Amino acid sequence: MESTPMPEPLRRATHQLVSEAVANCQEVLRYTEPDQAHTWKRMTLYRATDAADTMNMVAMLIAAYCQHTGMGRESLEAYLQLEQQHDRAKGPDDGDWAHLAGLLGEDAPVAASEPGTWASMQFRSGQRHALNAQKVEDDPARLFTEAVLHGLKARLCDDVASLDSYLPPHVAELARKVASVLEEPQPATA
Repeated sequence: MESTPMPEPLRRATHQLVSEAVANCQEVLRYTEPDQAHTWKRMTLYRATDAADTMNMVAMLIAAYCQHTGMGRESLEAYLQLEQQHDRAKGPDDGDWAHLAGLLGEDAPVAASEPGTWASMQFRSGQRHALNAQKVEDDPARLFTEAVLHGLKARLCDDVASLDSYLPPHVAELARKVASVLEEPQPATA
């Protein structure tokens, strides 16, 4: 495999877009909190799709560069994992409905009744997510990720005090710790 580094302008654009996507992911988490009951449906969908679109821009920008520098179509398609592509313009599919039914503890939809199908696997995945959500203590890695996202956003917005108003106390405490160690971003030196 080739070992040339990513060109600096592409690297910077990638970093900028990933930072934007992470900010959108933090807002998805923010809008799941109880004080956002009036707007969570709209805003979680907006921010989740914003994050997905931004990460898609990253993938397409890098793919364009790879194609520009001579990568073959077969390799490019394999790296882009096209078989995993899910077109949200079509709306939820059988697998999404099955996952939701499993998550909500409902009966499996007809599409999930045949073992080994995508929908039946998604139904079981939803059931596992529901079971894991019942645990009193959250996964430390997930809590840390949430705290980092919230702490970073609070520091960037210079609004660390807001963490106490909407987060569970244990997440807010960790987010404050994260925010406290972050310094104001400094421009990169060439």
